[in-house]
Amino acid sequence: MTPGRSERAAGPALLAVRTAVRDLLAAHPALRDAPLVVACSGGADSLALAAATAHLARGRGLRVRARVVDHGLQRGSAEVAERAAAQLDELGYTDVRVLPVQVTGGGGPEAAARRARYAALDADRPDGSAVLLGHTRDDQAETVLLGLGRGSGARSIAGMRPWSPPWARPLLDVPRGTTERACAEAGLTPWQDPHNGESRFTRVRLRTAVLPLLEDVLNGGVAGALARTARQLREDADALDEVAAAVRAQVERGADLDARALAEHPPALRRRVLRGWLLERGVAEVSDAHLRAADALAGAWRGQGPHALPGGFVLRRTHGTLQVERGGRGTAGRVIGG
Repeated sequence: MTPGRSERAAGPALLAVRTAVRDLLAAHPALRDAPLVVACSGGADSLALAAATAHLARGRGLRVRARVVDHGLQRGSAEVAERAAAQLDELGYTDVRVLPVQVTGGGGPEAAARRARYAALDADRPDGSAVLLGHTRDDQAETVLLGLGRGSGARSIAGMRPWSPPWARPLLDVPRGTTERACAEAGLTPWQDPHNGESRFTRVRLRTAVLPLLEDVLNGGVAGALARTARQLREDADALDEVAAAVRAQVERGADLDARALAEHPPALRRRVLRGWLLERGVAEVSDAHLRAADALAGAWRGQGPHALPGGFVLRRTHGTLQVERGGRGTAGRVIGG
């Protein structure tokens, strides 16, 4: 990288962002050895991340490039992307590229834009590289609230992981206000996304109505508390996943599971085993209802028949063994002895 704006004297906010990036790199050696890609929208969060990463890259000889995704959802989006790319040039990035995408598909505009953005970044990155994203503590708090509201279970309430290859999120403990001040200290001009003021988006309503109300009712500190809750749940979930992996090794019988042996373990472990096993068998989007029905074939066996799963799969119990196969053989509801 070449010298740029990030070499100016850093104030406390910019130093905090640099420290967050440095700490994540220190915690995960794989990030230090691979090329890094900074995803930058031009907003305060990702621009502060880009400035901090540029500074650290020069000091450590890291291989870093920057990418700007143009979602094309607003008039003038190409110009916004080019202005973001120009600021990245000024920060010293020598490999900057704008990635235009088409936002399509279901799930609402927020989900569709996220899918398009992640797909473009993943397709463009070099092999083995990590993509740095500018999600902050406030984004984490919003994610936890979304998980709570949807009843998605501990995995969803645990929020975003700081490192989930190839995605790295160094700023999950950094408040949004800090990134805004960091940009001012670095002499950068963030883009103000007009969508951030539109109440038709769920996250905007959480950000502008729900979280401020919670902060008022609970006398502040809610975003930090939600982020801490997410971190604690991730640690608990990771520990349970390790135990579930050991249980699965005990009950696997080739491609199948020993239902009787699985039934000896607590429901939370059984469902973790079943979820991982079903995903590996090709069953996508396993819901809590599907998992509980699958678990009943092991932990509450009463001679019930096969259970239909997403993607045209069927889970059945035969002679004490759980098996997954493609459906369509007219066996739904038939009682299988076991």
